[in-house]
Amino acid sequence: MITGYIIITLAVTASPVAWFDTGKTVTLIAAIISILIVLYTTFHKSSREKFKVRKIAGLRAVEDAIGRATEMARPVLFTPGWGGDIQRPTTIASMNILSHVAEKTCQYDCRLVYPTHDPVIMAVAQEVIKEACARAGFPDRYRENDIFYVSSSQFGYAAAVEGLISRLKPASIFLLGTFEAESLILAETGNINKAIQIAGTDSTIQLSFFIVACDYVLIGEELFAASGYLSQDKSILASVRAQDILKVIIAMLLILAVIWATINPDSTWWRF
Repeated sequence: MITGYIIITLAVTASPVAWFDTGKTVTLIAAIISILIVLYTTFHKSSREKFKVRKIAGLRAVEDAIGRATEMARPVLFTPGWGGDIQRPTTIASMNILSHVAEKTCQYDCRLVYPTHDPVIMAVAQEVIKEACARAGFPDRYRENDIFYVSSSQFGYAAAVEGLISRLKPASIFLLGTFEAESLILAETGNINKAIQIAGTDSTIQLSFFIVACDYVLIGEELFAASGYLSQDKSILASVRAQDILKVIIAMLLILAVIWATINPDSTWWRF
């Protein structure tokens, strides 16, 4: 009897559970708007047909770089850098570009060498290149031994890839992924060996080294838009357009907030 009374008392006096956090209303609205824009650009026919991606010099040079390696009978070297793992957006973007590069090298019967610092990235790269060779119609040209793990140590990896560049003397080098202090070591080694180099990363610090030592550099979001640019897949291009629309909306909101804060500095509605 006493136990039942205690339970009833606790149930009556307990504070009600908050099912909705009003402090997250702005986040909810932003998420809904983002989802609607992505759905619109993906499924609305007129939106998909009118959208075009501007020309990206670094990606336009991909086939030229592979063609040069084929003419010189020298390999292509592709590496994703030391700083990332398979979950990093830059690594995923790098894999999308690798698929296109692997398909082209397979068509031209050009050797593609892929050293990496991570066994998981190595396994994924093997599957990506194998599928690309099958897609190109030449599955027998897949060389599993050319996709390999070198070292998890940053400068051990840098030394191994630097040695590969010096020995193999690839005609074209792709440095696309997450790079740290090894970026200039690899880029300068490729530059000394007269290779065409196409580089890209999300690190603003390492981009400066790539710009100095490489022929073409994918700056900022060009790396993430690369898969859509190369494949011309409308679903991927739709996501790129959705991002652009959201950027315009955010920029307009920022301008509106600045104007309102200037006119009425005591107002607090715009301070999210």
